[in-house]
Amino acid sequence: MDPKNGSSFTGFILLGFSDRPQLERVLFVVLLIFYLFTLLGNTSIIALSRLDPHLQTPMYFFLSNLSFLDLCYTTSTVPQLLVHLRGGDKSISFGGCVAQLFVSLGLGCTECLLLGVMAFDRYAAVCRPLHYTVIMHPRLCALMASASWFIGFANSSLQMGLIFLVPLCGRNKIDHFFCEVTLLLKLACVDTTENENELFSVSVIILLIPVTLITFSYGHIVRAVLRIKSATGQRKAFGTCGSHLTVVSLFYGTAIYIYVQPSNNYSQDQGKFISLFYTIVTPMANPFVYTLRNKDVTGAMRKVFCQDYDSR
Repeated sequence: MDPKNGSSFTGFILLGFSDRPQLERVLFVVLLIFYLFTLLGNTSIIALSRLDPHLQTPMYFFLSNLSFLDLCYTTSTVPQLLVHLRGGDKSISFGGCVAQLFVSLGLGCTECLLLGVMAFDRYAAVCRPLHYTVIMHPRLCALMASASWFIGFANSSLQMGLIFLVPLCGRNKIDHFFCEVTLLLKLACVDTTENENELFSVSVIILLIPVTLITFSYGHIVRAVLRIKSATGQRKAFGTCGSHLTVVSLFYGTAIYIYVQPSNNYSQDQGKFISLFYTIVTPMANPFVYTLRNKDVTGAMRKVFCQDYDSR
């Protein structure tokens, strides 16, 4: 490969966990099980939201978007990782790397924004219950969801430009299991400090917008709940927000660890396992977080299964 011409790249080598062959065998089995549960859980949420009229509300509309997003995000990385864990070939084409990075960046940004929108939905439900159906009109819900997807992939396009406009050197080994921003910049022939600073600034801005909306929403929610004199009423109000707060904590905790901390504090081995957490564990956990203590969803599941059983 010509070290001065990035276009001469035919592909990259994703090292992943190749230095730990015993771990690869265990990871293959664990990740395959997790991936199947991710497909099952998120597909079930989407199907139930469509089939049960009681779940055709703004909350479950956004939850269906989140489930579809998680399905796409996990599928953009995990199937390829499973193939690499089972075989000796760890390569990925240049086009495949570009596509994977574009999709993962776009979906990650979209989830940031979507979680902020879902927090606003909970604010309207708890703080403005009498006007909830007016505030969260189906058109507004569709607009907010569409805006999240559009901004997410517009941001991905911007970041892709900052990454792939720099000339790449002859090195093509990436010490990760998928194409990752900071590691791709390390393959550049030039100083990428300015690019890294710009990417860091964009990441912080993308995080701050939904975090501000989440903080605003839950600040008002807490004040509204504390005015409720009944302990049962307080538990019910907090219960409607508990699942969302759990998902927010899982997502933002890992995102901040990976993308916002200074690079000199970044451990590559830690980064790989944290990346495994947010690429497979979090998307698998989200449906269960929303269903385990959710009577609406469990009731819808019983109704659908009972109808299928009775039809036989």
